[in-house]
Amino acid sequence: MELLTLMGVLAGALGLTAIARRFNLSAPLLVVVAALAVSFIPGVPWVQMEPELILTLVLPPLLYSTARESSFAQFKAAARPIIGLGVVLVVVTALVVGFVVHLLLPDLPLASAFVLGAVVAPPDAVTAAAIGRRQRLPRRLMTVLTGESLVNDAAALTLYKIGLAAVLGAAGSLGHGFLVFLVAAVLGIGVGLAAAVLVSYIRRKLDDPLMESVFGIIVPFAVYVVAEHLHPFSKDFSGSGVLAVVAAGLYLGDRSLYAGSATRVQDSSIWATLDVLLEALVFALMGLQLPFVLESANENARGNWQLFASAIAILAVTIAIRIPYVFLNAYLPHALRLFGRERERPPTRNLLVLSWAGMRGVVTLAAAAGVPLSTHAGQPFPGRDEIQLFAFVVAIGTVLIQGLTLPAVIRKLGVHDKDDAEQDAEEEMAAREAAMHAAVARLDELAPELCQRLDIPPEKADRLVNRLRALVETRYRGAVAAISLSAEERESSPHAAFVQARRELLLVQRETMLEQRAEGKLDDEVLRKVLRELDLEELALSDTLTARLS
Repeated sequence: MELLTLMGVLAGALGLTAIARRFNLSAPLLVVVAALAVSFIPGVPWVQMEPELILTLVLPPLLYSTARESSFAQFKAAARPIIGLGVVLVVVTALVVGFVVHLLLPDLPLASAFVLGAVVAPPDAVTAAAIGRRQRLPRRLMTVLTGESLVNDAAALTLYKIGLAAVLGAAGSLGHGFLVFLVAAVLGIGVGLAAAVLVSYIRRKLDDPLMESVFGIIVPFAVYVVAEHLHPFSKDFSGSGVLAVVAAGLYLGDRSLYAGSATRVQDSSIWATLDVLLEALVFALMGLQLPFVLESANENARGNWQLFASAIAILAVTIAIRIPYVFLNAYLPHALRLFGRERERPPTRNLLVLSWAGMRGVVTLAAAAGVPLSTHAGQPFPGRDEIQLFAFVVAIGTVLIQGLTLPAVIRKLGVHDKDDAEQDAEEEMAAREAAMHAAVARLDELAPELCQRLDIPPEKADRLVNRLRALVETRYRGAVAAISLSAEERESSPHAAFVQARRELLLVQRETMLEQRAEGKLDDEVLRKVLRELDLEELALSDTLTARLS
């Protein structure tokens, strides 16, 4: 892929993403549809997806960012449904799709059909998570969705490697395949956790927010490559790069709660920016693969109609498998009293949403594009064209069919996070009150220390303490107003007026500084220093009341 073409694709995808965010649309869907339309324009350069680029440079940071933002406690609490969907359902989908493909195309080897099953098995939660956040899905449902996406790629790519080995003539027994899977999981998680512990230790010793963020950025790429190239026994066995990235992300995300404020704020901005950039790119590349798929279909001797009819059938099977499985995964353990006591069974409407959130993504297309051209014997890889065509139809079909209808399904079923919001408000209120009382108690201890440290009379120390106490209590009252009042009441509250007045004062100061610079009275370096202080103060105004009003 030429660099200039890649830059053009990225610029177009980011432009569409900006439009989608401006008008509250689904950016992945808009980018995919636009890319499909662009691919039909005569003279537009063909942009072929490079599997190594996607699996090594795009997938790791996307997974890592999702893992960083995930709660390890919530992930652990939802481990059973996550494993059921992210591992068991992947295996079931791969097997069912493989047998259906073999029935539809009998001359296609069963091993090649199984490769296709592994390719289309893992849903990609990027679209589902984006829609879920916009539709305010319940937190546990979002945890299961994102948790599934963190582990299903590892399961599918391991099955994919086993299937490729079978076609290439290097496969072992079923037990050998299970051992490959087990080694991949253990090594991947081990590499990820070891690297995360090391990086966490280094970051604590650095005390340098910029370098701490730099170390964080290289983590997903490093652990992915190390795990994938770690062969403890033979080339048949390696670690799972995906699980290495997930393990590292979960651990470092949890440790980031104890990091310095500058590092935490900086990391959040960096990874949010990378997410937008990479997601725009991968969905544009998905849509632009259409010419390659059509060319392969035109060259295939089976006939286009038979191929496309089979592809539509596989799309329907892929969507249909997930629906009953989601309900079985939720209800069967309760019915059989497995896994001890658990939470109450999830509502049916939540399961319906979860069963319809099975959009496939870039991993499906990248894995299909990575199928080798020939076997070890030099023969063409059987069914390679069919695998790529079917993978494209399933990926694009699920994104368009399920992605376009999922918001309507959520609204129709009335699935929202109202209960989560009420519980969050209660917990936040209690935590803020405890923090306020702790701060006030500490302030009462500060007066004698201030007298001794600053060598000032007790009355001056008391005045300083009272000013600090007023600041703490004012911030607490503002937070209480933001939590307990309605939107209309917040806008007319004294705290809202106070915030607006502070913003106007900051604006006047900023404009004055810029005027001083325009008149040649203030150096640019000094201006940037002062503006940064004003910017941070303004941002601090947005983390309570104004954030809830937006």
